[in-house]
Amino acid sequence: MKIDINALAPADQYKLLSATIVPRPIALVTTWSQSHGDNAAPFSFFNVMGENPPVLVLGLEQRRDGGGPKHTTANIAANGQFVVHMVDEALAGAMNVCAIDFPEGQSEALHAGLELTSSSTVRPSRIVAAPVAFECERIALLQLSPGRHIAIGKVLVMHVRDGLLDPATLHIDTEAYRPVGRLHGRFYIRTRDRFEMQVPGYAQWLATRR
Repeated sequence: MKIDINALAPADQYKLLSATIVPRPIALVTTWSQSHGDNAAPFSFFNVMGENPPVLVLGLEQRRDGGGPKHTTANIAANGQFVVHMVDEALAGAMNVCAIDFPEGQSEALHAGLELTSSSTVRPSRIVAAPVAFECERIALLQLSPGRHIAIGKVLVMHVRDGLLDPATLHIDTEAYRPVGRLHGRFYIRTRDRFEMQVPGYAQWLATRR
């Protein structure tokens, strides 16, 4: 089936993209504003885009009630700082609470039972329970359409929960990490079912073809 995706309504574009580009990592993002303090919100239009410098990218949408940019977007635009937290199985429930559209001025982290602590280099607070956190500064905030921004951030500092990282090899203990991913709608996925593949050299691959 061939689909002219640009001819579809934005909601249908979102439906198809979010249902087929899966699983996606989840960023639980904290930002800060002068008027409302700390904000926490999850985003699954998110990924790492490279190193040297280490770069993360967030896809940010407008409020669906027509009320303008979400707090995360407005705060990144205002002060250029944010903290991205990875979500593991233990944090998934609290992340889901942070997705609720609470009234203005109410703390998502407080309602989700999340303890915050001061970050090392940026003003937004860091979530203590997160297995991994990245303190970021804005490289660019691009407006692609009235309803969509892309935030590109440089990682300044990375925090990893004690016991997850071997400091000698910089290897993450995947079994202890247990991150979760986003599928579509209300569906998420655990990452315990894994398989391994090694990319062979060309000569090795060619030998298997004979």
